[in-house]
Amino acid sequence: MSGAGDKLKGKAQEAVGTAKEKLGQTTDDADMQGAGMADQAKGQGNQAKGGVKEAVADVKETVRGKTD
Repeated sequence: MSGAGDKLKGKAQEAVGTAKEKLGQTTDDADMQGAGMADQAKGQGNQAKGGVKEAVADVKETVRGKTD
């Protein structure tokens, strides 16, 4: 998956996690809250992974430009 794809997947996962956490708070369901928080953390991780992939791609492009 590309960096942008990972970022998008991460944003979506984070949004789902936020919804789960809010639902858990509303229904007083600690398990749902915990699952939501975990989803948010995974989403943030995917976004960071996407950022790293984009940075690596930028570095590769810069190196290619200097070696041509």
